[in-house]
Amino acid sequence: MPSDDLPFANRTALVTGATEGIGHQTALRLALGGARVIVHGPTTDSSEAAVERLVAAGAPATGLEILAADFAHLGQVRDLAAQLTDRHQRLDLLLLNAGIGGPERRTLTEEGNELCFQVNYLAPYLLTRLLERPLARGADSRIVALSSSLHRTANIDWTDLTRAKRYSRISAYGQSKLALTTFVTELARWLPEGHTAISAHPGVAETAIRPLYGTSGLPAAEVAETVLTLCSPTTQVVNGAYYDRLTPAAPGAQVAEKRSVDRLLKLSEKLVQRVSQPV
Repeated sequence: MPSDDLPFANRTALVTGATEGIGHQTALRLALGGARVIVHGPTTDSSEAAVERLVAAGAPATGLEILAADFAHLGQVRDLAAQLTDRHQRLDLLLLNAGIGGPERRTLTEEGNELCFQVNYLAPYLLTRLLERPLARGADSRIVALSSSLHRTANIDWTDLTRAKRYSRISAYGQSKLALTTFVTELARWLPEGHTAISAHPGVAETAIRPLYGTSGLPAAEVAETVLTLCSPTTQVVNGAYYDRLTPAAPGAQVAEKRSVDRLLKLSEKLVQRVSQPV
């Protein structure tokens, strides 16, 4: 097949949360587009099952590999990053897709973080920081973080980050996506020339998170097409921008507040440093 028909040829992509929904459908399209896709799931079994489905859908088995880590355990995130760095000198695309809507009741991780905040923000934050070297070795690496339109009406509660006083799924979810959008916007300033980082609300898909939006959702495959376009090296993007589908849009006000940005970054480093190094 001509290389023009394989827009992701010779590119290595890590897709977090690739076992179902938008992540799975995007992983399929990346693989069909010629990428070497690292399929991430919370467990080895779920990742292996996802790869079987991808191959059954036409993805070349030789272009797929597995890495597993439960984002509710930050030590596993460190292990994942170490394994990827050992296997690959270069990472061209990091798609931060893995996320949860949050449980009905407030839940803390073993590190003491609110579950949604850790899975949707702290784990992607830590993973991205640990993968800085392989990402920097490419000529035009791209980081795409799946945010949410709900971040725009959310706030980071600095006095009650774990939502002990007042918890709701939507407030926890919005807070986590606001933090993710803020980090990616700031991250873009640090990247080497030619590298890009964006956050995006690609549309509401018919997944487990859809009820938070109070609306019907689109098929995950349809939303994945938007994500794929944003991931493509041929798509020019505004570095650091927040996208509503394929259009740059104004993010939540807190994203641009320097005091909030600085506070979030300092807090994030403190929270991930609680995690012991892998044995």
